[in-house]
Amino acid sequence: MRIERILANNPGPYTGAGTNTWILDDGKGSVVVIDPGPVDRAHADAILARLEGRRPEGVLVTHTHTDHAPLANPLARELGVPAIGHGPGPGFEPDSLVTDGSVVSVGGLDLKVLHTPGHADDHLCFLVGRVMFTGDHVIGGSSVMVDDLGRYLASLRRLQGLEIDRMYPGHGGEIERPAEVVDWYVAHRMQRHEEVLAAVVAGAGTVGEVVERVYAGVDPALHPLAARSVNAHLMLLAEEGRIVFQEGRALPIPAS
Repeated sequence: MRIERILANNPGPYTGAGTNTWILDDGKGSVVVIDPGPVDRAHADAILARLEGRRPEGVLVTHTHTDHAPLANPLARELGVPAIGHGPGPGFEPDSLVTDGSVVSVGGLDLKVLHTPGHADDHLCFLVGRVMFTGDHVIGGSSVMVDDLGRYLASLRRLQGLEIDRMYPGHGGEIERPAEVVDWYVAHRMQRHEEVLAAVVAGAGTVGEVVERVYAGVDPALHPLAARSVNAHLMLLAEEGRIVFQEGRALPIPAS
């Protein structure tokens, strides 16, 4: 088995150095492309050049955010293989649908599909042997934006029960100590949960006000993403009965 990375030319505050496109080779020339990224002719040509002389069998998408999926359909058409994902999204229409427990065969390799919602409802991870392609569920060197915190925490804790030696994320470098990183992700998110609650108790009543308190030391360019995560925290705090969160206003529940 061989794994290669091609970095998409889409650097920015939300994508870091760019989106990691992964090529998985079974060692006998059968390959699959994972997360080809945004539509970009130069990046598509770089992928095609790397695949020359090998047998492509599919283009996989971890989730349908626009920095990961839109090149999948045109690239799959050029290669004559299916575009594979959990469902349609912006600029993406899968030829083959997969869900939790599905298996994608690549020559002599089987990739097990795990549905890992939270960052996105349609998010998938792909496990082959003891390595995992994590998309934006877990990335290198940073935490991630979360849309549904309850489901995200459940998806993270699911990974804690797996034996994984290495992770290949959608952004950042390869992750060499997956168990430690996933434990940090859970601890970090729970710490943020308590910080968001403390901000509400201290008088922050809107998502923006909570962001200003909790993410004061974070680059303001990232505040729009932080706001989505804060909204997810507030929704879960309300579900837990720890605050009231209605019509964009958050209020602490008075101690009885």
